[in-house]
Amino acid sequence: MYTDSHCHLTFPELREDLPRIREAMAQAGVNRALCICTTLEEFEQVHGLALGYDNFWATVGVHPDNDDVTEPTLEDLLKRGRLPRVIGIGETGLDYYRLGERTVADMEWQRQRFRIHIRAARQLGKPLVIHTRSASDDTLAILREEGEDGSPGAAGGVFHCFTETMAVARAALDLGFYISFSGILTFKNAADLRDVASFVPMDRMLIETDSPYLAPVPHRGKTNNPSYVPFVAQQIAQLRQCTVESIADITSRNFERLFSSFSRDAAQG
Repeated sequence: MYTDSHCHLTFPELREDLPRIREAMAQAGVNRALCICTTLEEFEQVHGLALGYDNFWATVGVHPDNDDVTEPTLEDLLKRGRLPRVIGIGETGLDYYRLGERTVADMEWQRQRFRIHIRAARQLGKPLVIHTRSASDDTLAILREEGEDGSPGAAGGVFHCFTETMAVARAALDLGFYISFSGILTFKNAADLRDVASFVPMDRMLIETDSPYLAPVPHRGKTNNPSYVPFVAQQIAQLRQCTVESIADITSRNFERLFSSFSRDAAQG
């Protein structure tokens, strides 16, 4: 059975189609999904999915690209992060891809927001869900500065939808983080990323859709949804010369280990 470790089921492309998506997930053997929060305004809907369905869980966080939304305080994240079925902090991180007229120096608000998420994750003992794009050096530097080095007391977490270099993957692993791969891994021009997926230790790997975006081949260009995550597993199985069932099992067990509060919620449920 598969676990989609990162999806956005409250986004407009998917939220009105949830019954069909859940049916497709069941048919594809996708029995769990982590619903990711990107704004405080969105949190109630995301959390509602986790409360309403026994195979959905939630995070709380404000995406680095969102600059016209409520700025999260530490208490905002702590309060929501303590709620039932909230098992991670994020999506958080840094994104310098769309600077426009701004400079990297202008993005200090993003770096400060990232630090607040890290501090909340450490206090709660829940892992970070990290987004980094065109900002890997600063992402790694801030994690180190905030004590995220894999030592006791570190929150840890996952670099989601990984598209960075082998060097960044090594650095993230050295800090104790997991690496999650999306449908991008199946794209024709993703040879370097497939090399990374061949390198990452199996016990530090997750799979995801990041739906509604980045549908894998053979559905590229369509609206993505969690039922497509087996195609990511199939690509990894080909790279690692093993069965897709083994990838499903390993990545699901990795999810349980990383998001340990998931296991507590499941036992209580």
